[in-house]
Amino acid sequence: MTAEMNLQALLAGMHPVQREGEYVYVLWPHGRPLAAGIEAAVREAEGLTVVLPRAEADRQGLSYDFVGAWITLQIHSDLEAVGLTAAVSRALSEARIICNVLAGFHHDHLLVPVADAPRALEVLAELAARNRDAPARELMLRSENPSDREAILALTAEAFAISPATGLPAGGEPVEVGLLRALFDAEEYLPTSA
Repeated sequence: MTAEMNLQALLAGMHPVQREGEYVYVLWPHGRPLAAGIEAAVREAEGLTVVLPRAEADRQGLSYDFVGAWITLQIHSDLEAVGLTAAVSRALSEARIICNVLAGFHHDHLLVPVADAPRALEVLAELAARNRDAPARELMLRSENPSDREAILALTAEAFAISPATGLPAGGEPVEVGLLRALFDAEEYLPTSA
């Protein structure tokens, strides 16, 4: 199966499906052998974070705060695809739904508060429908003119206003704007004339 890289195709084709059960994030006790039922894990400097069914965490006597519903986006997204996480996070944040994202080899997975799962599925279905109904975007190449630069910087600021990592508004000017501004100001930057 070929992984999809085109953002509009990813959004149009994503089919969000909720797994059964409730899931929690747990800081795994240091030195304890891993148990069955762990669905995901991330090693950090502070320890090993695991995601597992709530019932398993309760059985093991492990503490947790966040209880989530697990939603899988049923489309094979390429690990190098750009924008899927940002678009999904933005749609959910606009609906005021917390979202924790896990990327697997084949699919992206979201953990949202259990009470918000039905609304999250609606928001994701609406996002997919909007992209199915949207005309295919054509790639347009053109030369950049110095008079375009402020508009390009403003568009870049808008594009990166929501953090793809957290889904929350980015504080201050996005770093991408500063990088683009530095490129425009560099002597080596010589756009072709129109």
